[in-house]
Amino acid sequence: MRRLGAAALAAGLLACRPTAPSLTLLFFDRSSAARLGALWWAPDPDSSRLLGFDSRLHVQATITNPALATPVSVASFGRQLLVTERMGPAVVLDSLGRFVREWESPDPASVYTAASGGVIVAARSPYFIEFAPEPDTAPLLRLLDTLGHVVGRIGTVRVPRVPFFVELANGGAVAEDPAGAVYFAPYIRDEVSKYDRSGALKWTASRGRFATDSDPVLVLRGPMPEARYAIVNYALALGPDAKLYVLGAQDSSGTTRRLDAVDTASGRLLSSRPLGPKETAVALSANGGLLTFDRDSLRRGVPESGPAVFGPPFALPDTAGDTVRLSSLRGRMALVNFWASWCDPCRAEFPHMAALYHEFARRDFALVAISEDVAREDMLRFVREFRPPFPVLVGGGAMKGRYHYRGLPYSVLLDREGRVMERIFGFGGPDEFAALRATIAKALRVP
Repeated sequence: MRRLGAAALAAGLLACRPTAPSLTLLFFDRSSAARLGALWWAPDPDSSRLLGFDSRLHVQATITNPALATPVSVASFGRQLLVTERMGPAVVLDSLGRFVREWESPDPASVYTAASGGVIVAARSPYFIEFAPEPDTAPLLRLLDTLGHVVGRIGTVRVPRVPFFVELANGGAVAEDPAGAVYFAPYIRDEVSKYDRSGALKWTASRGRFATDSDPVLVLRGPMPEARYAIVNYALALGPDAKLYVLGAQDSSGTTRRLDAVDTASGRLLSSRPLGPKETAVALSANGGLLTFDRDSLRRGVPESGPAVFGPPFALPDTAGDTVRLSSLRGRMALVNFWASWCDPCRAEFPHMAALYHEFARRDFALVAISEDVAREDMLRFVREFRPPFPVLVGGGAMKGRYHYRGLPYSVLLDREGRVMERIFGFGGPDEFAALRATIAKALRVP
């Protein structure tokens, strides 16, 4: 398989064969697909890449980029791809997979679709849900310009009985049609709504999944409270047959899936079918027939790119003014951590990093923590308080633009050759560090 540079040629040659089927890829796993040129693009988050399928659903191209960590959704946006990262930032790539721009999520975590007239629609993400209250005047959907700036709104959030569940109660899937109409399907409610390009509600329809819809329920079980809710909708896709396809859960726990087709003019349910455990990709044939595939079978034979070498290389001063280079970590496993003094989870994480650092011999394991503080005195005050045993490097607030991290703290575990073994977003507590310690010990073959 050739990479992206030959993708258009390969797709064109395939299209010349008279017997080749013409398929529209609607869904790949729990995400909708997007067409750009001759290929259908879908996220492959486990491999930090996008897959490009031809009209026979053969993978003809892949896109990897340092800005792609865990892509969960993709939409076509003119001649570009608009990618949603799991934690909510947007990444825009050109047709060759080159980085164009990115922006932070206007919600705690957003998912995006491209609307007509150069406007982007952002909904609260069903892929990464944070528990934070919002006012009852907050918009349900936000309209963004091509730089990610908020320029408008659609609807208003529904505040549940437990206000901290407002992100969960209002997250969902979003799609738009060529006329600029926007469709929204909440993650945990049995409804689909259509708004016209002015933001006016045209219809809201239910598919009769549950006798009644209920708000998320707070359950006190064990040391941490939990949210109990029914999963309903995963993703939306508009087919070339002008139907709206809704990928959702067949049961409230989301262990099985279901596919519905909805009339875009009225919201009337046209058809519905359960999906088996291996029916994890859905396509539409030229004559309007639905076809299902095993996601893993479609990507079988696609070569894995292998662990990426961490970069770009850095040469940063430590607190004493000595330069530490990324290349100096080669030959040892290493944890590269990004933090800031104003980041509360970073403060909670530092003692665990110190303990991890003491677990392994210096000849086998290195740890460097790069400060993103702009003010040097803030960084030094933090260092004096925690007295870390590992080197602290001065990033000066310039690292995010170079390494495209999605919030602090952010850590990257490297093997002895400087290749990325694991990316760690945020602070996951003692359990996360126990798992990290086990990963390092296994790789080093120590107890």
